Amino acid sequence: MPEERARRRTGAGVGLLLTLALAAVLLTALPRHHDGEGGGTCTARTVRSWSNDTKLTNSFAAYGDDESRTDDWTGGDGTHSVRLPDGRMLWLFSDTYLGQVHGPPNPVGESYAWRDTTAPLVRNSAVVMRDGKPRLTLPAPLFPDPAPNEWRWPVAARVEPRSPGSAESVVRVLLWTRTAGQYPWIYGVPTATEVATLSLPDLRVESIVKVFDQQLVQDPSRRVQFGTTVVAAGGWTYVFGGNDAQAAARPTSSAYVARVPEGRLGEPGAWEYWDGSVWTARAGPSPVLGDGRRTGVGSAFSVVRDDGTYVLFTMAAGSRGLTTVTSYWACSPTGPWHGPTGSFSPPLPQGQVAAYNPQVHTAWGGDGRIVLSYDVNWLDATAYSAALNLSRNVSLYRPRFVTLRLGPPPR
Repeated sequence: MPEERARRRTGAGVGLLLTLALAAVLLTALPRHHDGEGGGTCTARTVRSWSNDTKLTNSFAAYGDDESRTDDWTGGDGTHSVRLPDGRMLWLFSDTYLGQVHGPPNPVGESYAWRDTTAPLVRNSAVVMRDGKPRLTLPAPLFPDPAPNEWRWPVAARVEPRSPGSAESVVRVLLWTRTAGQYPWIYGVPTATEVATLSLPDLRVESIVKVFDQQLVQDPSRRVQFGTTVVAAGGWTYVFGGNDAQAAARPTSSAYVARVPEGRLGEPGAWEYWDGSVWTARAGPSPVLGDGRRTGVGSAFSVVRDDGTYVLFTMAAGSRGLTTVTSYWACSPTGPWHGPTGSFSPPLPQGQVAAYNPQVHTAWGGDGRIVLSYDVNWLDATAYSAALNLSRNVSLYRPRFVTLRLGPPPR
């Protein structure tokens, strides 16, 4: 019996040793990459699985459909979020419908909740969430128009010290300033990137500072706006942006990146831009992703850092960009970016609709999960006709959410 127990122990030990050895071989077999500025190594990452996040999607649907409120958020796009120090979530939206929602049927007899066509439409809004549910719409628009025929769209946001080393925190919100334009610039001409400072805990707008002016760039399709997504790493806040080449009928736009020392987003002089070789304070960035045809980004995209690898989510190039999210990966914010890979097509409601603006919400992830939202809009030849369809079915113009899991690409 002692000899048998010894053999069992030896067998168990050999089995564990073989398991560890096999794991080491598998880890060694995963290709490691050493790319770009910053000198990090990483492994390729792609979307391995995804599923609908109906709980988060339904929370905004329920909030928007609440008939007891007459002046709150009922739908919007440009979905971004940031967790506040007290646990609340601040959700930021671009063009937003306010007013009251009416239960079905709508005026043409369809079984949709609807809003009146005279309902207010504002250029931006903010919704405060507590305990996983939207609770309050801040007075809208939160960020006033800078001038007649100009407006501000909020994009990424971060909580950071009021100044480096300060014990007091504030919220910094990146803003895109747009100016009314003619076709094809029906959604406005890119004008500048600004940073707003919001006080805590009351979320009052204290100041708005212009950090990147593009008015002197003659070709609107070459104007860059920063802030579609931000990633903190190594004492820096990396701020990604893009141009609007797609408005000029190109299949894809290009991605750019700037960096700011953590805690200094609101200081224009602290910004540096990647010019293709080095970081520079001169405002002449070069693209880090996009050949204008097969590779590139939509007008809005998102980047997350997963186990040392930067993963970028965007709508796919060409006609697939109306329905399909794809991804790229890199070891550094400056690239080189590899892909596209890991494409998937999230569910869309019926009708002439399109998905856009995939955004990661890091406060909702964890345990290997990444929560990503996408916006939905009606495709039509005129803005007036599109607005009619969005009003007859209020469920269209609201964020939808999916949960992703990343991993190495299949071999």
